[in-house]
Amino acid sequence: MSYFDPTSEYANFTGFFVLFWIGLAIMALTAGLRNFKETGSFFNIKQWPLFTENIYELAASDALMVASTALSLPLHFMYKRSAGWLRWNRGGMLVQSLYQLCWIVFWCSWPFVRDWTWTAQVFFTLHLLAIGMKLHSWAFYNGHLSTTLNRLKVLDMPITAQTPTTAAVRYPHSFESALVNPSPGEPDEPEDISPINQLRGDLARELTSPMGNVTYPQNLTLWNYWDYLLCPTLCYELEYPRLERTNPLELFYKTLAVFGCIFLMTITSEEFIIPVLHDSSVRLQAPSLSYTDRGLIFAETVSQLLFPFMVTFLLVFLVIFEYLLGAFAEITRFGDRRFYADWWNSLDWLEFSREWNIPVHHFFRRHVYSASRTTMTRPFATLVTFVISSLAHELVMGCITRKFRGYGFFMMMMQMPIVMVQRLPWVRKRTLLNNVLFWCSMILGLSLVSSNVPLLPFFVLVFVWIWLLLPFFAICFTDFLSSTTDLCALCARIGIYPGFLSCKKGITFAGFAFRRYMPQWRCQPPQCLHLWEKNKLHSPLTHKARPREELSHAAPLVHCVSRSSSQWHL
Repeated sequence: MSYFDPTSEYANFTGFFVLFWIGLAIMALTAGLRNFKETGSFFNIKQWPLFTENIYELAASDALMVASTALSLPLHFMYKRSAGWLRWNRGGMLVQSLYQLCWIVFWCSWPFVRDWTWTAQVFFTLHLLAIGMKLHSWAFYNGHLSTTLNRLKVLDMPITAQTPTTAAVRYPHSFESALVNPSPGEPDEPEDISPINQLRGDLARELTSPMGNVTYPQNLTLWNYWDYLLCPTLCYELEYPRLERTNPLELFYKTLAVFGCIFLMTITSEEFIIPVLHDSSVRLQAPSLSYTDRGLIFAETVSQLLFPFMVTFLLVFLVIFEYLLGAFAEITRFGDRRFYADWWNSLDWLEFSREWNIPVHHFFRRHVYSASRTTMTRPFATLVTFVISSLAHELVMGCITRKFRGYGFFMMMMQMPIVMVQRLPWVRKRTLLNNVLFWCSMILGLSLVSSNVPLLPFFVLVFVWIWLLLPFFAICFTDFLSSTTDLCALCARIGIYPGFLSCKKGITFAGFAFRRYMPQWRCQPPQCLHLWEKNKLHSPLTHKARPREELSHAAPLVHCVSRSSSQWHL
């Protein structure tokens, strides 16, 4: 069987990784020789002043930003010792949230006030977001533990009717370790334990680390907090799995690779990105240019930026998730080094968001999605998670361009309806095409965002790109219909009639595709209604059965039809 066969179990492609680095070395060598021939110097880095202009102020501000998070430690002692409204589950959570809001607003505005270069501002903003997530995780997890400790203290007093006996709240952990599983030889707990003792044991286990070496509040020290800030994770735990020792040689290689990747990104932008943008800017300023000429210049600019931005994107991924986080993992002897998965094989954007950046995915799953699920439905919690992530991306884009145009937010939010369509069975099975579309969207999106196109044409281009995807989805859908004997059963199965991504008066993507590509298919809605009730099917978005009253008022976006042996009938 071929190694590239989709069913092959062979997964070692280290040689291609080596070839990637050899190709980058050839690129840098060629650029250096060309510069030496034209200017007499091997490398002519015009961006060097951008790296050095605000370097001392950046270092001092970054150190103050990190040090200011230590204020959470005395605040937490105040929540822990308070017997009144400052307890965590009363007013302490509100006080901490206000402190975090003021902290992030102040430090986000600081680079704009100081008018830093975009390189310094982007570095500071990315570090700010990482430290902000660490701060939130530390404060809210320890706040949960303080509430758990207070409940355990109440159980140590005489039990009365007012004593709360609800089950212990289990906070989700960010990692799963074999060390937390009991060994096979350990005896099981007695089955005749009383409910109060069971609750006391559950609360005590919640206050202890999964590996059993650290117990709250023993972790409330400056050393523990500093160690957590250095660990390559965004989710706080009482204890992390550690290696026995640091490998100095591996730390040296990863540190060297960090600076090597930054050097290669600089060469790529100097040789293949900045000249293209400068040339297109000069050409667009020429008088009496027609819309056709402007469109051709823009298309040529985007096409010339595709490959350089693909290389830059891969280098950014390597410098952060492979080398920088790996270096900090070596410094702290951090045991969990799975910072990414095989995101390059992603079939949709939701899969990419889980595998491209595992530390951030764990943070959002633990502190945004899981926290929202206590009061929200699953789709609304997913929406909240995407909105917060989109705002963070828009903040980074605004720091780069010094303009908040909504590019990052819009493109992130566009992933949700696209993922809904890509998750349909007859689309999901086309793995190769889905992966091709993922890579095309990734590469084209980076070039579009960086080509300085105005807001309205940008949205028009994104809309055209989506329309280019619609025929692909329609072909997949038609292929699925060829094996379906009754379109009414199809409507009932996928939930088009009651509302796929729709409200009572909304328009669904699937219904829009139906009317756009198959306008001749129609029938009466009651046939769909009785199928929904008969099979007790669920909406793909809400996972809840839709009541008949809601279905009877739903907009008939896609009606059902019946089919004979060979023909569709209107």
